[in-house]
Formats: sequence, structure tokens, C-alpha cells
Amino acid sequence: MSTLAAPAMPTSRTEPTPRERGSRHLAFFATLALALVCLAWELWLAPTGRGTLALKALPLLLPLAGLWRYRMYTYRWVSLMIWLYVTEGLVRGTSERGIGMALAWIEVMLSVAIFVACAAQIRMRLAHARQSADHPSQES
Repeated sequence: MSTLAAPAMPTSRTEPTPRERGSRHLAFFATLALALVCLAWELWLAPTGRGTLALKALPLLLPLAGLWRYRMYTYRWVSLMIWLYVTEGLVRGTSERGIGMALAWIEVMLSVAIFVACAAQIRMRLAHARQSADHPSQES
């Protein structure tokens, strides 16, 4: 017998702070936007070869549920995985011309935004956990 569990909150509080919600929204929507940019880039806007590079968008779809549900593990691994996209964007941004170069720099900007949002989420939640451990009687 299984019941649907409510999404895990970022901390032991019942509601996430506005900053936690903001970093979650940035991470989620920037990841979704990067997946769409990767698909459009490789399938329609500036395809390379037969479009098989569009498969690079698939790993970006995997963390979306975890990002939305405040899964700390997801934020941690996305903050590491996203550097592959930064690297690809930097290489292609400095080697391609035209729309391919513009799309590569968009990839870099979205990837850095994802990293910053994930890092912010992790830092806020770890700071709250430290504060809760130091002052357990002040927890509401």
C-alpha cells in the first residue's frame, strides 16, 4: 500500500524561504531552457552532422523533478555535471561562427546560471542546518 508523499522541503521548516524558492526556480527553468536550446541548436538552428549531438539534452531532463522537489542530492550532482556544458559551450563559442557561436555562449550563460543557483541552494540549506544544530531550541 503506497501513498503519495509531499515534496521534500528544503529544510525542517514547513515553507522554503523566498531565496530558496528563487534559487530553485532559477535552477529548474535554466536547466529546462538549456535542454531546449541544446535540442533546437542540434536539430534545427545549426545542426552538426546528423543531429546526434541533440542527445546531449537528455541528461538535462533527468534532474528536473529533483530540482523542483528540493532534493539536495540533485542540486549537488547537477552543480558538478553542468561544467560539461560550460566546457562544450566555451570550446564551441571560440571555434564556431555565426549562430553556432551565439548558441554556444547562450549555453555557457545558462550553465553558469544553473551552477550559481545550485550552489546558492546548497549553501542556504547547509547554513540553515548548521544554525539548527547550533541552536536547536530556536527552531520553529
